[in-house]
Order: sequence, then C-alpha cells, then structure tokens
Amino acid sequence: FPAPLAVTFCSALAALTGTFSHKLQSPSYTATHQIYAHHSLVHLMAFSITIRRSAGTSQPITVQLHAPFVPKSQDLDLQQGPDFHGAHYIYGQTLVPEVEGGPQPTVHMLWTPVPQAVTLHEEEQEQCWEFLTAVAESEEEAKRSYTEGLAHVAAGSLHSSHTHAWAALWRGCCVDLEGPMPLRQAVYGCLYYLLSAIPPQDTSGFRFHGISPGGLSNGTQGEDYWGHVFWDQDTWMFPNILLFYPKAARAILEYRIGTLEGALLNAQEQGYKGAKFPWESAATGREVCPEEIYGAQEIHITGDVLMAFEQYYYTTQDHKLFRMDGGWELVRAVAQYWCSRMVWSEVEQCYHIRGVMPPDEYHHQVDNSAYTNAVAQRSLNFAASIARDFLIPVPEEWVECAKKLKVPFDAERKYHPEYDGYSPGEPVKQADVVLLGFPLMHPMHPEVRRNDLMMYEPATELSGPAMTWSMFAVGWLELKEMERAQGQLNKCFNNITEPFKIWVENLDGSGAVNFLTGMGGFLQVILFGYTGFRITKTSLRFDPAFPSDVRKLEVTGVSYLGSKLKFSITKEEMRIGVTKCPLHPALEVVLEESGRRFPLHEGATSTRVNSMH
Repeated sequence: FPAPLAVTFCSALAALTGTFSHKLQSPSYTATHQIYAHHSLVHLMAFSITIRRSAGTSQPITVQLHAPFVPKSQDLDLQQGPDFHGAHYIYGQTLVPEVEGGPQPTVHMLWTPVPQAVTLHEEEQEQCWEFLTAVAESEEEAKRSYTEGLAHVAAGSLHSSHTHAWAALWRGCCVDLEGPMPLRQAVYGCLYYLLSAIPPQDTSGFRFHGISPGGLSNGTQGEDYWGHVFWDQDTWMFPNILLFYPKAARAILEYRIGTLEGALLNAQEQGYKGAKFPWESAATGREVCPEEIYGAQEIHITGDVLMAFEQYYYTTQDHKLFRMDGGWELVRAVAQYWCSRMVWSEVEQCYHIRGVMPPDEYHHQVDNSAYTNAVAQRSLNFAASIARDFLIPVPEEWVECAKKLKVPFDAERKYHPEYDGYSPGEPVKQADVVLLGFPLMHPMHPEVRRNDLMMYEPATELSGPAMTWSMFAVGWLELKEMERAQGQLNKCFNNITEPFKIWVENLDGSGAVNFLTGMGGFLQVILFGYTGFRITKTSLRFDPAFPSDVRKLEVTGVSYLGSKLKFSITKEEMRIGVTKCPLHPALEVVLEESGRRFPLHEGATSTRVNSMH
C-alpha cells in the first residue's frame, strides 16, 4: 500500500465482544484486522480485513496479507479433500492413539484461501473481506459450520451474531467492583478468558472435552500440557463456572462421566477397586501423564473430581445427572476406590493412605497427605449422603473408612502437618494444607485455620504456580484479617502480563500460558472470599469481607436451585435481588444470629443477611 507520512498501529481486546483487533492508521486510510472464535458457531473461527478510506483521498489502497499456515502436522495423518464452496479442505486422524489399541480421533478442517493482497479501489469508500475456518470431528459438522458462516457473511451478520452471543453471556454473569482499576481489570480479564473456555449455553448435541490449564493449548513439545485436563479444571475453574452457569458446569461433569471407563481401568491396573481418575486426562480417561510418578501418586485428583460433583448437586439438585446420566455410578466408583486404597494401622487404630504425592509436588511417596486424606474423607461422606437421598443402601465400609481415616494434626502446635513426618518450615511448592479450610471446609477451629496459614505462608515457594496465593487470601478473609488478605492477593498480580491480561503459570514466565488455573483461583477470592459464599448441603452461606479500598461489590447472575440472584454488598449492608425465581423450591434468607427468615420472591430484596436456604 502507499507509504504514508505517518502510521500508527495498535492492538486491542474487546472482552465484552470477544474480539481481538489490530488497527493500522495513516492519513489516507485505516486498515483493521479482527479475529475471533465465533461464540455461537462453536466450530468456526473468523477474521476480517476492513479498509476505510479517509476523506479527500482517491487512489487505490492495497494491503499485503501473509498467511503462515501450512496444512501439515507431525501428529496428524492429513489428506487433502476437494474444495467446498470455495474453501480448501483437509482431513485426517491422529497418528498415535492415546493408549495402545485406543481410538484415533479424526479432524476435518475447511478454510477460506487467503490472497496475497486485498485492494480498495478508487470508487470504493470502504470494503470488508471476511475469512472463515471451520474445525470439527466430522466432515458433516465442519461443512455445516462453514456453510452457516457463509450465510452470515452474505447477510452481513457474522460478527454481530458473535457479539450478540457474547452479550447474552455477559448478561448472565457480571461482577462490578467499586475499587482499584487494576483489580477491576483483572476480574474482567479472568472472567473473559474463563467464559471463553466453557461450552455454549445451548449444549444440546455438543460434546465437551474439558478445560486444560492453558485453555486451547499449542500442544507442541509439551506446551501448555498438551491440552490435557488436570484437577485445575475441577478445583480451580469449576466453582466460578458453577456459580453462574450450571449448564456449563454440568457439561464439565459429563466430560468426567464420559471418561469413567478409563478411570476404572486405571484403578484396576494399579490393583485397586473403583475408579481412579488420571492426573492428566484427555479423551479416554486413561492416564496420559508423560511422567509416571504423578499418575501413580498424585491421587487426590479423584477426590477433586467428586468435590465438583458434590458442589453441583447441592447447588442445583439435578437428580437426573446422578440417577439417569451416570453420576451415581461415578460417585460409587470413587468411594470404592478410596476404600480399597486405604490400609488399617494397628498401631494408630485408623486408616492410612500411603505412598502419595500431595498437591505440594516437592514431596512424593509420603504417607497420609493431609489434603489427600481430607478430600478422600469428603468423597466418602458425600457418597454416603447422596445414597441416602436416593434410598440406596450405604455400604458400612464407606462410613467406617470416612470416620476412621487419619487426617494428620499436631495437637501441640495446633496445625495440620502436610503429611506424616513433615517438619515445620520445610519448603512447599504450592497451596496444599491451606486448601483444607477452603475449598474443602474441613472442620477446624479458627485458631487452627490461622496457624495453618501462618505455618505455610513463609514455607511456600514465592515463584510457585499462580493460583497459590489466592487461597491464602481466602483464608485470611475468612478470619477477617484484611491486610493479610490484601497482601496475598497482591502477589497474584505478578503473574498478569500486559496488554491483554494474559496470566503466566510461574513468575519467570514458564509453564502454561494463558494460565486459566491462576485466573480461577483469583476469581474465587472475589466470588467466594469477598462474598464469603460457601456451598453446603442445605444452604448457600455468605459472610462478606473485603478490604477498605473496595467500596462496593455487585455480583449478578448467581444461580442457586433454579433461581438467579443479584448480590449488592457494601461495608454497611448486603442486598439480595431475585431476577428469576421458579415456583419451587421457594428460597428464603435466614439471619444466622437471630434466626429471622425472609422469603425471596422475584424482585424482592433483603438486607444484612448471612445465609440462604
């Protein structure tokens, strides 16, 4: 294009519309490049080039384009098919199955050929060129998506249909803070990236494959963990999604149900009963971690998976998932696994779980990891509870193993050792014992909760994974120690990079990028720390606490038992608005201290409240 006297170039991410844009501005024209993954046509990516002439110019304007894509892959056996509606077409399958003899998934891709240049002619004031890419597991789905995209292009509605879908998503999920701008930006950035990773609101016929720590990863030479699914999904991301979008949360659980067969085989191969979910999961549920030690020892993942099912059940009372869609089979299999994984100690007269790696991966082959044993105990208690709800006989083994499982506790120092033999001050990689308080809600006195935080805060690696300090912040918020909470939350900002609020896993920039796990932990500080939300069997409890520089917090779109709620919290009061309320069950607010009850109806508000049933 003609060399202008002055050129400015800028890039931007519009989180509300899910669109990246790059703009080239000169005295004679503006060229804009937009790129987005279409939010309602979920198999479609799109980009556009728009050239707009400035007033007083008339010469042709040409923009050179460069498309680095080459249809080759070291992982896929790709074949070229016939062009389809002007699009190039390739298809193939993975060269190596996930496990020996396992399936080799297929991929089908259609894309609009990119010319070397586009030109805005003399008589044209503005022109837009749109390019589509459709990727799906079947030829039919790829072609259907591409055809729908072409129809939108012809109607001039491709980008607007995408932005309308994002607008609908944001309407159901809003977190407004009156506070420091960096905090507000971080919250919206985290929400945007997490919402980008969830299945569409209409999940009918859509097979969801889970959320990896780096989202839609590069997958080359171990980048972003090859897109595998860890406990990061169930423990760190899931609670935020559940709070707003239970249908998307259900799709995450359906992914785990769909991999149950692989989890059963994992347990069997190690000599145990029931289901052992893999440390790294992909399509089959078999262990795909490249380093055997993690798959063999970091078994807390199985309890983490079940904790997500428990939170979903108490928040939605979706009996169908458990009675008809495979949820109960998964719950039962996890309980069976934990019982078979324990051994009885005659000396201590309790059950032990030996030879594990805790969340703190600096240690392995330890006995009685406090977190692992506590999450196993929670699994068994939930399995027994839901069995009673469904009038299913509860195996006595489940009750006995839960009651007599050792969770290490130092009665003299009044804190939880990370495992048998842990020495106070020994370095810890990441949040571990502090997770007993939240999200596990393991019963303990506030003094013990404080001692755990004090013990492990200086011992925890400062440059460890980004989600760690979020859980320390939640702990201090529970104890109403605001300055300490703020100090821990501030550490999270060191993992945020500009200009698009991309999170790195570790302070040195290594690990997964964009690190959704860190974002999930950060959001839990706001959504479960500042509000004090706790999901229990009988209620959604809340006990707000936030630092002095946050003047007001509004959380809109909270889902609970079919209702949609808006919470408005200041230092002086809390108001609850009901934006959607089914006829049954009717919700009511309960003031914990006085026992006073306030029924909630659509449009109703209440103030200064502590829990809801």
